[in-house]
Amino acid sequence: MIKFWPTGVVILFMVCSSHAGDVSATILTLGDSITEGGGSFVSYREVLVSELKKRGAKFQFVGPKTDEVSPHAGYSGRNTAFLLSISKELFSAYPADILMLHSGHNSFSKDKPVPGIVRDTEAIIENARAANPGVTILLAQVIPAGKLPKYSYIPELNEELAALAARLSKRSYDIVLVDQAGGFDWESDTVSDRVHPNAAGAKKMADKWMAALLALEKR
Repeated sequence: MIKFWPTGVVILFMVCSSHAGDVSATILTLGDSITEGGGSFVSYREVLVSELKKRGAKFQFVGPKTDEVSPHAGYSGRNTAFLLSISKELFSAYPADILMLHSGHNSFSKDKPVPGIVRDTEAIIENARAANPGVTILLAQVIPAGKLPKYSYIPELNEELAALAARLSKRSYDIVLVDQAGGFDWESDTVSDRVHPNAAGAKKMADKWMAALLALEKR
């Protein structure tokens, strides 16, 4: 069983069950195409959901979009500013217990986007907490990309996302930094566009998310 709240309330993941008495934790995956998936690459959700099922874990993914893997809130081609623009309505409809946020692509290095992305990320988190004060935020440091110079800002962004998580933790926010960048090699872990994960990259991402979810039971 997995604990998601510091109060010790035990929450179980649930795919979908009609058994009375089942308790479920809802998970909302939020991001761009890396979250949504596509025909030419692999989403981490494909691996993560499958692995959770193999473990016999019970869970319920939620979100406004649905595919053969799970409901989700992945928006291909969209940046963090867009996610912020829809976040109040999104979290009002889906006030999940756990928010898995991976966002930082779809901007350009020449625009010096890091301060804006960090500011928008913090605002997204605030909106999630407004909808559900008990939400646990799994905040990803985003995967690197070989599409340069467009994405040369990502290392700086990941440093600032780590600083954001540390700052919010000091304010007693239930936030966990998930290092999706560490160990991810765009040369071997992405498809030909040098941005989106291949099967190996998706597995690495899913493993990081899984570790973060399982670590919650030890708190």
